Amino acid sequence: MTDHHQSTRGEPRVAFVTCAELPDLDPDDRLLLDPLARRGVSAEALDWADPTADWPAYDLAVLRSPWDYALRRDEFVAWASRVPALANPADVVRWNTDKRYLAELSAAGVPTVPTSWVAPGESWLPPARGEYVVKPAVSAGSRDTGRYDLADPRHRELAVAHVRRLSDAGRLAMVQPYLDAVDTAGETALLFLAGPGGPTFSHAIRKGPMLTGPDLEVTGLYRPEEITARTATAQQLAVAERALAAVPGGPGRLLYARVDLIPGPDGAPLLVELELTEPSLFLAHADGAADRLADAILARLGRAAG
Repeated sequence: MTDHHQSTRGEPRVAFVTCAELPDLDPDDRLLLDPLARRGVSAEALDWADPTADWPAYDLAVLRSPWDYALRRDEFVAWASRVPALANPADVVRWNTDKRYLAELSAAGVPTVPTSWVAPGESWLPPARGEYVVKPAVSAGSRDTGRYDLADPRHRELAVAHVRRLSDAGRLAMVQPYLDAVDTAGETALLFLAGPGGPTFSHAIRKGPMLTGPDLEVTGLYRPEEITARTATAQQLAVAERALAAVPGGPGRLLYARVDLIPGPDGAPLLVELELTEPSLFLAHADGAADRLADAILARLGRAAG
């Protein structure tokens, strides 16, 4: 933030980073506009790939819905490194946009979904049985993701074809056991927003099962989601805190974080993803969540609330 911006414009400027397909932001993110305006903060949507965007003119750029980056991640990461004030920071974006971070978190003792990796050019022999999920290591919105019952010959064929399709496109594939608890318990997303002492738990939601079978091309930026409010358990919160503590550079720089968990075979929560780049924050599903994030943005701008 510079004094020049505030003295000439009268209020700090925040860019909400989106993509060309969502020029007016996702509806959930629009819930932030009024709370920020009440705090004297001007916010507007900008496409990350817009070559005319003047990023240094903003006091803060907040990543929200740049959901078209997956097929051009290198370009996206390079862009992030050029933005003067980005939340979350560019080095976090580089780390978090490749799901190989799951291996690092697992090595750090965070209970994660077991994952095997198939690099481009490698062959993959599917297990003889069991349900598995195949997806790319770089993805957004659950695109290019499929669920396969490997005891079914047709599913085996489709799973192998899915891995090959990713390989032929030069994309690293990841294979995980399908955790069938998601069919009943669903997935739990824990939302954390920046507070004085680091990320502070804000709210949790339940996401219904989305993967019903083999990968069929998703139209649009993401799969539709069935979202309801949920109360987080102490065990879920403990896993989330462990995951956040293992973020390179520490969690204190994060404006927001989303920790996605599914019960494992023994019922204990396993980390599916740690979303630090462009997660939906489900502000509409918790009273006060938009105000809490607006306060966090205000604090990041270096201004006192009130």
